[in-house]
Amino acid sequence: MLEIKNVSKKFGFKEALSDINLSIDRGHIVGLFGANGAGKTVLMKCIMGYLNHEGSITLDGEKITCKNVDKISFGTCEHSFFPRLTALEHREFLKEQFPKFNEKRFDVLMEFFNLPPKRKLRFLSTGQKNQFETIMALSQGADYIILDEPFSGNDLLNREDLYKLIIGLLEPNETIIMSTHLIEEIKGFVDMAILIKDGKIIENVSVEELNEQGVDLTDFIRTSYGYDANRVIRALESINGRDE
Repeated sequence: MLEIKNVSKKFGFKEALSDINLSIDRGHIVGLFGANGAGKTVLMKCIMGYLNHEGSITLDGEKITCKNVDKISFGTCEHSFFPRLTALEHREFLKEQFPKFNEKRFDVLMEFFNLPPKRKLRFLSTGQKNQFETIMALSQGADYIILDEPFSGNDLLNREDLYKLIIGLLEPNETIIMSTHLIEEIKGFVDMAILIKDGKIIENVSVEELNEQGVDLTDFIRTSYGYDANRVIRALESINGRDE
């Protein structure tokens, strides 16, 4: 279990996270939703130990250190690979670093996305780089796979295929925590939804329970965030008013 207790993070006087409490069991596909600047990426980086923070984050009751960090992988749209190395060179590196590295999964995903194995990664397109970042995270052999905007730069068909692929390849003990703005696309694939706003968790719900209540996830998120459907109309009226 991944447990986050009373986690807060400040950058100067700005509070990016405020008293976050979460418990995530194995075997889930979790959607982490929130507006730009809500704190999604900061929370993921705190989990990985990239940022100092208040509170505690443990995995199976232990603090995440170099001894157990192989149980968590992180695919980020900021990219964590070595741009001057090829995919094949990364595969050899990952095999040395992670004893549970899934070489077969890596090779299948490389072929699935038709990525060039011998080209240096810095020469790939943005979409291809994000695909490779996701491949590394899914192949590391981790129990918890954290993906930060993994579909950025990918076309609709590639994204749809990736959703289906993720569900099909996951083992029962693997959990995905996925940050994305593509709510409509992934609402049929996640089983938990965590909503973060202004650095605070405002909802943590089971998608199955929402479905049983006849509540659409997108509508639930709009309501939870207090979405104002008339904001566009007011902005246009204001602009047109100034032009007259």
